[in-house]
Amino acid sequence: MSPAWLRSAKEVEGLEIAGLVDLREDAARARQLEFGLDKAAIGSNLEHLLEQIKPDVLFDCTVPEAHYSNALMAFKHGVHVLGEKPLADTLPRARAMVEAARKANLIHAVIQNRRFDPNIRRVRRFLENGGIGEITTVNADFYIAAHFGGFRDAMQHPLLLDMAIHTFDAARLISGQDPVSVYCQEWNPKGSWYAHGASAMAIFEMTGGVIFNYRGSWCSEGAHTAWESDWRIIGTQGTLRWDGGAHPKASVVSAAVHKVGDGWSSMFASQDTSELPGLDPQDRVGAHAGLIREMVQCIRWGQTPETASSDNIKSLAMVFAAIESAQTGAKVAVSWD
Repeated sequence: MSPAWLRSAKEVEGLEIAGLVDLREDAARARQLEFGLDKAAIGSNLEHLLEQIKPDVLFDCTVPEAHYSNALMAFKHGVHVLGEKPLADTLPRARAMVEAARKANLIHAVIQNRRFDPNIRRVRRFLENGGIGEITTVNADFYIAAHFGGFRDAMQHPLLLDMAIHTFDAARLISGQDPVSVYCQEWNPKGSWYAHGASAMAIFEMTGGVIFNYRGSWCSEGAHTAWESDWRIIGTQGTLRWDGGAHPKASVVSAAVHKVGDGWSSMFASQDTSELPGLDPQDRVGAHAGLIREMVQCIRWGQTPETASSDNIKSLAMVFAAIESAQTGAKVAVSWD
């Protein structure tokens, strides 16, 4: 992921890449050459490089298992952290990271890049302004037959652990609610090229009485959804459809059905369907570059990023609760405290 980060960092004014560190120093030098970072220090030991260059922030692009030790090392040296998703490889480690950042009075955030997609921002603003009344139900479908090869083919819970956090986090943003409980079933369909559960369905109860339904698969050939998933959000006054692309639409009740004597004036309410309004100047967009830019601003002004670990841990908790439910066959409470 480091190329995506480094390309995005070029777009952020006032940001300098001070160093590159990798367990294989030749990999760090290759990135240095690729991006023309002649002034960047190079190393294979994170602590040594932190002591040498004393940066403001660590961009952690490592595998999930390394996030915990890297973040704690950075906090020890007074360095803020913006890390790859997921926040951590276990919930106890995630809790410890959140607490360590709090004690050190440092910013710790996750680059949940799909939150800064312009279309999900349009969806969120429309819903937040009561565009379809009160939200009651959020449905998301994710169906992509991804032939990755490598570690995903062999890992446990490849869909839930590797990808579902994007959709779970988006459901929190879209609904404005937090998870309460989940019932999940995971399986590996016939014909799957994954060793373990590449498909899953999960029903989350959210705060506010909202129900979030997730259906997904890494091995469903044909008719792929967008990587952002395919959404149907139901409210008391209408329904919003978003296929993950640039044209989310809402069908909103324009004339309600009225009770007339012992019957109804009609079977269905009249509805108007239209595309959602465009972006608001205040909307946070820009994917990786937008999140990096926000992190820089928060460090400068002492603010809290939208994807701070203290909030993002709720999305991670949804993942691990869904896995626990799939393993036990029982409804599981979602807890992050």
